[in-house]
Amino acid sequence: MDTKVFTDKVKITVKAGDGGDGMNSFKAYKGKPACGPDGGDGGNGGGVYFLGDKDMNDLLSFRFTSKYFAENGERGGTNQCSGKSGKDVVIKVPLGTLVRDAESGKIICDVYEDGEKICILKGGRGGKGNVRFTTARRHAPNFAQKGVQVKPHALILEMKVIADVGLVGFPNVGKSTLLSKISAAKPKIADYHFTTLSPNLGVVRYYERSFIAADIPGLIEGAASGAGLGHDFLRHIERTRAICHVVDIAGVEGRDPLEDFEKINAELKSYSETLAALPQIVALNKSDCFGAEENVKRFRKKYGKKYRLFPIAAVCGEGLEELLGALCELLSELPPAERIPADEFDFEETDNTQFEIYRDENGAFVVVGGLVDLLCRNVVLSNPDSMAYFQRVLKLRGVFKELAKCGCAQGDTVVVGDVEFEYIV
Repeated sequence: MDTKVFTDKVKITVKAGDGGDGMNSFKAYKGKPACGPDGGDGGNGGGVYFLGDKDMNDLLSFRFTSKYFAENGERGGTNQCSGKSGKDVVIKVPLGTLVRDAESGKIICDVYEDGEKICILKGGRGGKGNVRFTTARRHAPNFAQKGVQVKPHALILEMKVIADVGLVGFPNVGKSTLLSKISAAKPKIADYHFTTLSPNLGVVRYYERSFIAADIPGLIEGAASGAGLGHDFLRHIERTRAICHVVDIAGVEGRDPLEDFEKINAELKSYSETLAALPQIVALNKSDCFGAEENVKRFRKKYGKKYRLFPIAAVCGEGLEELLGALCELLSELPPAERIPADEFDFEETDNTQFEIYRDENGAFVVVGGLVDLLCRNVVLSNPDSMAYFQRVLKLRGVFKELAKCGCAQGDTVVVGDVEFEYIV
């Protein structure tokens, strides 16, 4: 028995690599103890990429590994040697995988083509070594810059099958049998409901033409709102260019085929107006069974002018030639399938000019924000030059002016990142 669980939607966590810290060092030779700064830059962190892989059929592997972290950049070295950049992490996904931001639900990208490689997150920049801070007035800077730290992000991977024709219909109407007859696909076939537990794809060849057909697991009434198994797979029909609606025209299950047809179309419309508007060709399957002839007449009378109807017997191959010809003709008139456009989305980046001030329980004025994060990377408390730079930035960016507006007076405590000092007017 096949115990593999089909997985088409998962949540994962990804993180680009942090930038390596810059090196603070000085050359020193025997007899020449101070020969100037020589600290190198830190390496950049690795990025996060998604790669389309035609050999993957679902997202099952992500159920066992849900965290993908790129390598951090290495610290800069002496003698102006830069640190090694971190390795990228490349995540292989099936074709037709949508990548969404878990928090906002926005589409970041659609991995549509085989071998397509898309960068989702760039690694943090490496910090500058102390040699980069030398100036005409500062010959021996005794500080270096830290690398940029990168936050992890939660993503939703949602697979949408890429197929030209979607086979839809109630359970046990013969969709899997039809797919096995018109392609080389070998779906599981048995005489009970919900035999098909995952979408099956098959390449259909009709003379010099070919197209991809997808057997979508059986829908039932209420599928769009969560009933049965069909609600899990309705998303896979969204990419199809046309629908082949398979109906048990003999009513072998004891249902009325006309009611079945109406109910499935109602579910498609309930799920998506776009889905309901897709062109349909109706395959009246099991037409060789008792009672089928009368139902075919009823079907033609009610739907013959609106839909193209093809009585078939999938088991013995009767009527399949005409059906395939009609599907190929319809597809030739339709535009090719397109990737789903991405939303306007960027992972939130820190604004290095922004800051806020609040007062903590001890009465100290605490400055937070992107400006503080920038200063924490660049300031070395033990170095006078670095602290002078720290004070100058606070003044130029209006932090001291804003502190005065908040009521900060002579002698009050001010906290900026890891730096705590007494406010002096």
